[in-house]
This record gives sequence, structure tokens and C-alpha cells, in this order.
Amino acid sequence: MSLAVDGLPVWIALLPLGGYLIVVGWLHLCRRPIAVPGGWDLAALAMGLSGLLVAGPLSLLQPAGGVTGWGSLLLAGGLVLIVTAGILATRPRLVVYNVTPEQLRPVLSEVVARLDASARWAGDSVVLPARGLQVLMDGRGLGRCVSVATVGGRSSPESWAEFTRQLRRASRRLRVRRNPWGAVVAGLGAGLVALACGWGMVSLWRPAAGRLAAPPVALTSDIRNAPPA
Repeated sequence: MSLAVDGLPVWIALLPLGGYLIVVGWLHLCRRPIAVPGGWDLAALAMGLSGLLVAGPLSLLQPAGGVTGWGSLLLAGGLVLIVTAGILATRPRLVVYNVTPEQLRPVLSEVVARLDASARWAGDSVVLPARGLQVLMDGRGLGRCVSVATVGGRSSPESWAEFTRQLRRASRRLRVRRNPWGAVVAGLGAGLVALACGWGMVSLWRPAAGRLAAPPVALTSDIRNAPPA
């Protein structure tokens, strides 16, 4: 029960993943869509996988002499830098949970018409020439999750901020049914957290119980070496 990968117990590595699955499941069980900035969505995913990353690929970067405080700090800093670089490298986007493209399309059309009357649609993408903005709506299948991201050339940060603000406000007016997959994902996350907690309690209890049950070696040795009365 004390299985560990390079000094990090597996039960600790499972805790962030279980928490992430619980949050994602809860988002899909809400009766209203919840829009999250793409950077936050990627950061949450990285936090959920952080335990497995530290126990797996990043553990290969640990020195052969063992893990030190500075080494752990450098590993954590490296993970933060990787996630930050990934966020900066991706295009600006907004992730809307528990909604289908068909449900979000009228809301998106309403926001686009309000921002730019000369907007032109081409499939799932729309160009707002007066705002210097072009966005693409992309669904994610069974997850009932829609991503709205910028495409084309350089977009105006001010226009994108106004667009996402109005889209978040408008999407909150929708009423949707709960996604059955949300209960499955949340249950899986809760199971991982329960397994990790139980595993950790057993792993911490066994060494303590072994220390309490150990015979008093020094006292027994003194009795054997004592001269006969």
C-alpha cells in the first residue's frame, strides 16, 4: 500500500485528478451553461494532471542523489512555466460547458448582431469587420461543451473582451437539461478521491502501527547482558 513513484505516493498524485473530475462533472450537472475563459480551462486541466505529471515525466528530471527542496521548487516552477507558455501560445477562446452548438448558436447570433450589424456568417465562423474580430464555434461531442475561439489574423483585445463579456451574460439566460455524463464524471472523481484518501490513511497508519508494535530492543539487550543475581 505504500506504492510510490520516485518518492511521490500514488494516492497523492490521484487527488488533483479526482478533484478536477468532480468540478467538470458539476459543471455538466448545472441547469445553466457556464462559460470559462480558455486560459482558466487549460490551467484547471493542468492542475488536475499535475500529480501524475510530477510522479511520471517530470520525475525523470530529478537528480540521482534524491529529491531536495530546491529540486522540488524547480520542478514546480518548470510545470508552471510550461502551463503558462501553453496558455500564451493558444488563441483566445471561451469554453461554454453543458451546452450544444445548436443551443448556443442563437445566443451567439444575438450577441454578434448586437456588436456588429455588418457581421457575416460562413458555417460555424463569423466575421465582425467593424470590430476587427473573427470567431469560430466548435463543439466537443458527448461532452456537450462548446469552444468559441478567435481565428484569422490578429484580433482586437478590446473587441474580444467585450464579445466574451456579452456572450457570458447572454448564455446565463439559457435553461438546459443536466448532462447524464456529468454524474458519471463526478462519480468517477469522487471515487478517485475516496480511493486516494483511504489509500493514504492505510499508508500512514501502517508505519505508525509498526513503530508501536516494535519490541524494546535496547531494554531486551540490557536484560540479557545483566549479571545473574
